Amino acid sequence: MKGWRLGKKAAAVVLAAALLFPVIGGGNQANAFTAANADTAMNGFVNTFYDSSAKYFYTNSDHAIHTHASGPNGGLYTDFWWEAQLWETVMDAYERTGSSTYRTMIDDIYTGFNAKYTDMMTNPFNDDLGWWALACMRAYEITGTAEYRNRASFLFDQIYSFNDSTYGGGIWWKRDGTSPQKNMATNAPMVMTAIKLKNATGDTTYLTKATNIYNWMKSKLVSGSKVNDHVEGSGSGTVINWDFSYNYGTFLGAALAMYQATGTSSYLTDANNSANYVINNMTLSYSLMYEGEDDGAGFKMIFARNLNKLRVATGNATYLNFLQQNATQAFNHRRTSDNVIGSDWTGPTGTGFVQSLAAAAGASIMQFTPADNYTGNIAGNGTYEAENALKSGSIISESTQSGYTGRGYLAGWNSAGTVTFNVNQNSASTRTVTIRYAGGAGNSSRYISVNGTVVASNLSFPSTGSWGTWSTVTINLSLNAGYNKVIIGFDSSKGNSNYVNIDKISGL
Repeated sequence: MKGWRLGKKAAAVVLAAALLFPVIGGGNQANAFTAANADTAMNGFVNTFYDSSAKYFYTNSDHAIHTHASGPNGGLYTDFWWEAQLWETVMDAYERTGSSTYRTMIDDIYTGFNAKYTDMMTNPFNDDLGWWALACMRAYEITGTAEYRNRASFLFDQIYSFNDSTYGGGIWWKRDGTSPQKNMATNAPMVMTAIKLKNATGDTTYLTKATNIYNWMKSKLVSGSKVNDHVEGSGSGTVINWDFSYNYGTFLGAALAMYQATGTSSYLTDANNSANYVINNMTLSYSLMYEGEDDGAGFKMIFARNLNKLRVATGNATYLNFLQQNATQAFNHRRTSDNVIGSDWTGPTGTGFVQSLAAAAGASIMQFTPADNYTGNIAGNGTYEAENALKSGSIISESTQSGYTGRGYLAGWNSAGTVTFNVNQNSASTRTVTIRYAGGAGNSSRYISVNGTVVASNLSFPSTGSWGTWSTVTINLSLNAGYNKVIIGFDSSKGNSNYVNIDKISGL
């Protein structure tokens, strides 16, 4: 995952895949999550991104080179770990449809990848290699092709050789010794791969290795329901507690694999705790939050894919409802000109280029989530945590004061900046919206806009006396059916002033 962690001549190509995958629908149509919608989303993804001649996916929807240009042909094609995820998207589609076209693509993509990366071991990132090991085992389970199992076994052994006692155990992120850390992204997929290899080969040493890795992750990177990102530094190391949905997704996938391999109920508890943390804390009104472009755009795909495995294993109706609402949300916000889904499922996909990993995330959830045939918009639960919203300017996320809800609140705000909430409604209505805030520096004010129109230029937030004391203000907002953009902003020309911390908005 080097593009995210390290900050890593376009060609116009007519896709033969477009002949195999005609776009279904297009234009404005009734929104519904149905089997036909899943076809539409997958067809849009393949038609836009797949080069059937190279047997490889383009990085961007316009087939030009922009950011995240770390893949083959100068970044024209997706990089190492993205291609593994997109390969799994095709497997998602094959398992839903049984289509011979997707079955052929599984083999073709593997061939195309090996043509671009003739020696996988030149990649110094163990997590990149690990995503391919895991995907290869899934391909083996689907096809029975021994090559996939053998490649996975080889990669697993290579990665596991970087397991040592530093920080008490775990596998190093990088193989070349630079940027030394041990992270969830490297270790959790290896637990899942080890269990798959044990099931495929009968070799119980894989279970022993999976247990060792899991125990280290649980002791070092997990605190209650919180799944931390990595450990680094000297001595026993410093745990870095970044919240990313894919960390929770990979950990719950590892926990589920351990439960299914051993029957030990504590593993299932761990999986459910991880799943529920994201559902309860990393959403905007029940929709998975935006986590950025580049690598971050694919994080919710990994979470949702593993959550679906947990749903299947447990029959949990809450997980099914969550996945169905998110699938509908993603589909409703697709770009109808090409049926590509963007990186933020809570708002419309824009007219600019979309990255393949972001588009794959939306296509994938449509494949593995059972259709509910719901027609309409998704309003969610009406609560929007500010720390999960889009922000600009000097605003920061913080969690040092007590009494907040969710994962924290927004702070450090006394200059130009905005907090944007993508709000979706079932029908047009006027809502009494409650804004929860703290004003420890005295009285403050902000403007409120809805769909580009300022509806309150200088809304007052009276002092709460301290930053640990929370209060609320209310305002009536007229909202459209479907998508609305609600902004809380600072603009000194409107008289806005002073610091204020925003915790959440509700009543929508």
